[in-house]
Amino acid sequence: MMISIRSLSKSYAAPEGKIIQALHCCSLDIESGSFTVFIGKSGSGKTTLLKLIAGLEQPDSGAVEFEATPAPRLGFMFQDPRLLPWLTVEQNLALAFPPAKSKAEKAVVRDEIARILSLTGLEGRAVSLPHELSGGMAQRVALARCLCRNPAVLLLDEPLCSLDTFNRLHLRNELEKLRQQFGLTVILVTHNIEDAVFFADRIFLLNEGKLDGEIAISLKRPRDYHSAEFQEHCRKIEGMVIR
Repeated sequence: MMISIRSLSKSYAAPEGKIIQALHCCSLDIESGSFTVFIGKSGSGKTTLLKLIAGLEQPDSGAVEFEATPAPRLGFMFQDPRLLPWLTVEQNLALAFPPAKSKAEKAVVRDEIARILSLTGLEGRAVSLPHELSGGMAQRVALARCLCRNPAVLLLDEPLCSLDTFNRLHLRNELEKLRQQFGLTVILVTHNIEDAVFFADRIFLLNEGKLDGEIAISLKRPRDYHSAEFQEHCRKIEGMVIR
């Protein structure tokens, strides 16, 4: 197992002294190279779980354990691109690398950025500023920034939620292609049932901070979301969510 989640719990202090239990005693194992999706309503604990896995927050109890020593490099992709507006695409991506001191080091970084821009379909956009990009392009830059870290694990916090239908479909395909090419372990949180079925090997339902159901998706890749089998899985997940 690449990632083991053991009895993970997290609470937050709310106004008037109330305590919100965002996550309660969650335990599961995530296989190396797999695509795991957490789905659930708003406030179900999805993003909290993702941040705990990333180490962006600390649990009240329990642990996230990585089989590899040291822990594998992680990439985290947020709902919005979070690009620095005064920097070009190339300059935004350069922030993911250690500071280059010599001309030779700077050349290596530029070459690697050019390679990753090509992989993500952003050739010719190195000198563009964020305001010159479409929403879909900006999200691809955010994905490219993750890949600059050469991650073993990619954590996705609803990165498709703000995109129109065309850009959503395009970035879906890009993510799937890159996952296979790099052999990434991917964890996605989403509200979108079609996204979940398109990507997942396993889908977990989160309900009020607790794991409340699991379904394995064995459809062949690439997945056809028009197929009867795909739509049947969507209906099963919908039934889990709204029961």
